[in-house]
Amino acid sequence: MGNIRDKALLLIPTVAVAVLAGPVSACAPPAPDTAGRLPLTLVRDVPLPGGRTRLDYQVIDPGSKRLYITHLGDGTIHVLDLAGPSVMATIDRVSSVHGIALAPESHRVLASASGTDEAVIIDTDTLRITGRVPTGHTPDGIAYDPVNGKAYVSNEHDHIETVLDVATGTGAGSIDIGGEAGNTIFDPVSATIMINVQSTNELITINPATNQITGRISVTGCESNHGLYVDRPDRLAFVACEGNAKLLVVDLDSQQSTARFDVGDGPDVLAYDTGLHRLYVASESGVVSVLEVQGKAVHELGKSRLADGAHTVAVDQVTHRVYFPLENVNGKPVLRVMAPTK
Repeated sequence: MGNIRDKALLLIPTVAVAVLAGPVSACAPPAPDTAGRLPLTLVRDVPLPGGRTRLDYQVIDPGSKRLYITHLGDGTIHVLDLAGPSVMATIDRVSSVHGIALAPESHRVLASASGTDEAVIIDTDTLRITGRVPTGHTPDGIAYDPVNGKAYVSNEHDHIETVLDVATGTGAGSIDIGGEAGNTIFDPVSATIMINVQSTNELITINPATNQITGRISVTGCESNHGLYVDRPDRLAFVACEGNAKLLVVDLDSQQSTARFDVGDGPDVLAYDTGLHRLYVASESGVVSVLEVQGKAVHELGKSRLADGAHTVAVDQVTHRVYFPLENVNGKPVLRVMAPTK
């Protein structure tokens, strides 16, 4: 069973970016570099437990109003109550944890432990580890298919996608995808799993009922396609190109690339606000891009350096707050909470 370290947390007072030029108390977070160019305002920095090591993926559970953050460098997962936000627990023994996905019907969180090449299953009621399933080499992104009750794990340094039966907590086979896997998502419109194959520059689709590859889309002009998000209503796929700092827009109806944007070096995690129709692109260089989607049309709202290591982002669809875990702000890891501006 996983150890849980309950954490009490004092939040830093709310400070808006627009007023940071005035007197600021010693405990207030510093202003993000040139954050005025982004349509975001600083709410607060929330201290996180653990060391100044890499933080990675996040997932929000809207039912319990929790945010789960993987602390890759510490091998832990932080669980935050979004009402604060405040840290309510930290789950240990998830070695070099990368990806994380929610299976709400089963009351489970799934995490990829690349340090031990396994998927870790966590009970959301007790926040304890209930199972471990072997994967391929360096498991990374995870997608959950609620229709078939399966999870799909990308193995970045392997040519296979690992399939899990979430209800039983067991392995359900593997799929040879022909190259290194980037991020994986479930598309509820087509009821397929979509995977970035970053060594062949393809976006492939898999039928979860048969675990067979059913389609391939070439992402020409994109080097090492890693990050992935699908805008369901508009049938657009957004692909982050790690190798050449681009964001590619793919029309899933025509299966053609329709636009390409310059983003920060090493674009990684994407997050989408479905109410405001805003796409957030976080990058290893600390540069964040914000784009607006209007039907099939996409345009940039802003791009600027937010902070060192701002490569991961999540959005609360109810409050529209945007979350950036940062590994080192004044010597400590923090969760930077921001709110959108018009």
